[in-house]
Amino acid sequence: MLITYHGHAEFLLETANGRRILFDPYDEKAGYPMKRVRADAVLVSHHHFDHDYVDKVDGKPVVIDQKGAHKLLEGVRVTGFPSFHDDKKGAQRGQILCHLVEADGLKVAHLGDLGIVPDEGLKSSLFMPDILFIPVGGFFTIDAAQARETIDLLKPRVAIPMHYRNDKGGFDRISTLAPFLDAMKPLQASFQPILRVTQGDLSQQPRLVVLDIQPEVPRADS
Repeated sequence: MLITYHGHAEFLLETANGRRILFDPYDEKAGYPMKRVRADAVLVSHHHFDHDYVDKVDGKPVVIDQKGAHKLLEGVRVTGFPSFHDDKKGAQRGQILCHLVEADGLKVAHLGDLGIVPDEGLKSSLFMPDILFIPVGGFFTIDAAQARETIDLLKPRVAIPMHYRNDKGGFDRISTLAPFLDAMKPLQASFQPILRVTQGDLSQQPRLVVLDIQPEVPRADS
């Protein structure tokens, strides 16, 4: 499995048989340059402009934006678990989906714009994923301390932060990566351009990985 990070909450997962699954595609209002992406499937955690811009995706992808289990593609299973975009049961920003993808013998969880530390129900649904994409920037999502608490609850094999401000983009109101890295001490992050992982080498992977934001692919009409 190959995982690349496009910034914000957008990741591209490529399975061993070449299937391409895109999480939470953003539009240019998210503060990053626009990327054109090819995918077989798009998983949308919620319908805000910085998480559901499917128009930039080539390949006539299947779009999953509903809770429940979906046999998405050959060898790929997706389950969406509902949660909240805030700590007031959705009263401020509504509901989201946390997605669990099972492919290549691995479980990959994407928490979307999770705004609350998981309750027992969500914890049991997402417990011990192999890979966890977790928001860390606060304001619209859980913050650094809550992200650490969530990681301690879910116990992923590898945690990858997302939804933080950096020199390539991100909202002014969210924090940089630094508070999260501080919250995770004494665990040290491994900074990597991409992540290649298999079921066989999972035990050799670092527990905390920060992925580079990959170069932009301009839209054909830009």
